Amino acid sequence: MDTSSTIAVFLHFGLLGVGCLAVAEKFIPLFPSYVLLMLLGLTVADGTTLAMTIIATSIGSLLGAICWYGIGRAFGSQRIEGLVTRYGKYVSLRLALYRRLTDAYRGNHFWVTVIGQTLPVVRIYLALPAGVLRLEPRTFVAATAIGIVIWNTPFLTLGYALRGSSHDPVAVGVWVAAVMIAAEAAIILGLRLYKRSIAPPRLARPRAAAAPLSAEEFA
Repeated sequence: MDTSSTIAVFLHFGLLGVGCLAVAEKFIPLFPSYVLLMLLGLTVADGTTLAMTIIATSIGSLLGAICWYGIGRAFGSQRIEGLVTRYGKYVSLRLALYRRLTDAYRGNHFWVTVIGQTLPVVRIYLALPAGVLRLEPRTFVAATAIGIVIWNTPFLTLGYALRGSSHDPVAVGVWVAAVMIAAEAAIILGLRLYKRSIAPPRLARPRAAAAPLSAEEFA
């Protein structure tokens, strides 16, 4: 059964199938998430169902992220690194990427998680190092949910708006994803520059005072 047929089968189950597709997307990245979301938006029947579709996909994506978090927490750092080293290349998760995601959590855990859920590839695997590092679960879930809604809503809405039009939803999705990532990069850069501008200047460290001479040295 090909991918399009599989999606069609899930869609027969309504919002439950939509939620299951969102969970599967977190584990089987057959194509970019924005493609799936826009295709789901194209199948929405009306505005009320659009809102429910956003909720269903957000819940599904959140459940997938929680599963990754649980895997990371259960297996621990050494076993996860071993698995990533051996099998990560088959799912676009190289060891270098995993370590960069882990290092990213040296900053603000909440905002790293929010922003990470709006970046392709990163949004799938960021929960894994979060579990390994045993981040506070409630904060992780809240931040993940916010990031997922920010990512899912525009693409589902665009798919819904493009029904019956001549525009290629995949091409539109690529442009929207690029704009969102560029906007995030600009905001992050702006915040860094702002923090540097308001940071107090570093004072030169005073030289250590010379130790007094002993009586023997003085003599």
